[in-house]
Amino acid sequence: MKALIVEDEPKIAQFIQKSLQSEYFVVDCAPDGEKGSYLARLHDYDIIILDNMLPYKTGLEVCKEIRNFGKNTPIIVLSVQTEVNQRITLLNAGADDYLMKPFSFEELHARMRALLRRPQHVSSDDLVLDTLVLNLDAHTVRRGEHEVHLTRKEFMLLYYLMKHRGNVLSRGTIMEHVWDMNADPFSNTIESHILSLRKKINIEGHRKLITTVSGRGYKIE
Repeated sequence: MKALIVEDEPKIAQFIQKSLQSEYFVVDCAPDGEKGSYLARLHDYDIIILDNMLPYKTGLEVCKEIRNFGKNTPIIVLSVQTEVNQRITLLNAGADDYLMKPFSFEELHARMRALLRRPQHVSSDDLVLDTLVLNLDAHTVRRGEHEVHLTRKEFMLLYYLMKHRGNVLSRGTIMEHVWDMNADPFSNTIESHILSLRKKINIEGHRKLITTVSGRGYKIE
């Protein structure tokens, strides 16, 4: 899954980024409200962590711009402000949750998972296709009776393919959702990861699942 962190305090942003990456998220960061709003409207994120007190544009302004643009990405606002009216204003502007600073990552992660369990996102920790089972919570993959050991990026790639099973996913779409904005779009990293993933999940006695659609991309079905 892919998250956007909009936070002007580098230490907090780095803390959240590393914590999310350890949970197999692809993470983009924005140091101010203007860039955060731009990225949120430009890309498709699974969740946005938005500080309220930001340079150039406040969290409230960013939230309104994202919703007015038509994006329904879940937004969790972080703030040191405790006033009830402020929280009500942010929730009315389209925020899905509100967490006061300081906070623990365990609480942030729990709130994120609650939002991501909504029907438009992940309804179960398990994704199942044929004899392939991916457990998002435990970060495990099995093919029949065999445990499949994947790297973090391979796991994220397989999750994205399985989440969109039956759909042809272009190289650009995969790059957008599985790699962060600093990735080189001209490298062969996607092809290398697809090749490695195929080798690991194509266990003897089980049918092949990942196919290449010439000139269009990849599909798992």
